[in-house]
Amino acid sequence: MYYIYLLRSQKDTSKTYIGFTNNLKRRIEEHNKGKSLHTKLLSPWLLEVYIAFKNKNKAKKFETYLKQGSGHAFAKRHFWEENP
Repeated sequence: MYYIYLLRSQKDTSKTYIGFTNNLKRRIEEHNKGKSLHTKLLSPWLLEVYIAFKNKNKAKKFETYLKQGSGHAFAKRHFWEENP
């Protein structure tokens, strides 16, 4: 399976991250151990949402969508808590 996941920083709850992986548990551990350049300064991170796909290409396309304007607005409206 391939996963799109949405994280929220516990250090600054206004900061979020959207990622892609085929091993969700390992990837979240990497984020929380500071092994990702994009997230290490704001760790620890909490998993808010994950979506599983059988098809890698569909997963990557959905990740790309969520990271763009209308997709980011969609994620904010449907996935992020208003007041974490």
